[in-house]
Amino acid sequence: MQSGESRVKRSLALPIVGWSALTLVLVGAFIATIGALNMTVYGSSMFVQRYLEAISRDQISQILEIPGVALSDAELEERGLPADTSVAMLRAGVISTGPKDVRIVSDVAEENGDHTVTASYRLGSSITESTFTVSPLERLWGVLDSWSFTESPLSVINVTVQHGALFSVGSLDLDTRATKSGDELKAFSQSAPYLVVAPAEYELGYESTLLKAAPVDLSVAVGEPSEAIIDLQPTTEFVSQVQSEIDEYLAQCTTQQVLQPAGCPFGIAIDDRIRSEPVWTIVTNPVVTLTPGEDAFVMPATEGTAHISVEVQSLFDGDIEQLEEDRPIVMGLTVRIKPDGVSLAIEIT
Repeated sequence: MQSGESRVKRSLALPIVGWSALTLVLVGAFIATIGALNMTVYGSSMFVQRYLEAISRDQISQILEIPGVALSDAELEERGLPADTSVAMLRAGVISTGPKDVRIVSDVAEENGDHTVTASYRLGSSITESTFTVSPLERLWGVLDSWSFTESPLSVINVTVQHGALFSVGSLDLDTRATKSGDELKAFSQSAPYLVVAPAEYELGYESTLLKAAPVDLSVAVGEPSEAIIDLQPTTEFVSQVQSEIDEYLAQCTTQQVLQPAGCPFGIAIDDRIRSEPVWTIVTNPVVTLTPGEDAFVMPATEGTAHISVEVQSLFDGDIEQLEEDRPIVMGLTVRIKPDGVSLAIEIT
């Protein structure tokens, strides 16, 4: 028979063994859970997927906080970009379309611990893929994986505004002269680089009272620069304003009761004696057309017609007659929009 002491020792050992087994089970379950989380929620694939889905939800401020997204001055220099490259487009309300139906195609672990993740998604009407390299960071609470993009997925759009400086993208109006000074501000056409979130689609254009550009749809790939040319052209209102000013200018010319109105694009030379004050009227005004020139909008030499009415006496035989004659108006223009964006500076050529 077992002694009472032996029975007591065995009875004490049973709970200890039970608790030890339970502890092992719990530790195993915890490790398995951490492993599952690191394979899914905290995995490299999910890191990339969350980035792409955040673009689709236009969560730009959150995207910029993702490790490896923001570009340092050194990284900008490596890409051949100035340190003052505009970040004005890195905000909500700018993207036209973000990636949809995101699916991770592959996730390859590299020997150095990095992961190469390829994602498929629909952007607009196209299905495309992008590959990202992500690097491990210090684990959260020592157990959960965290990641950073090895190279920033941000891209650059080099925007050129022909015949102006302003353009719009999404709900935002931008000025390509924002970081310029001196003579650079005087250029008729302007350009500037803008950092943008990618992959995404953008629609750039412009419309104001005086200028309008057809929309430019741009699909921007990860890490690849894109070019956008905004072609500003005079609006009907712009042409109408110039026409009104020219009509008024010519009307002022007719108030000068002389044969050669000063500073005016019409006149007449008469060898006979003038017996009355000349009266000028405008028969047809030159019709304004505007096209972009090298440094301003221009109207080529355009014809109109003025009419003079004056009484003259022949120096040859003394006859008196009322001269009624149409005279050509020939004028060209250069037109610039003043810095206020509304007023016009018109120069007759």
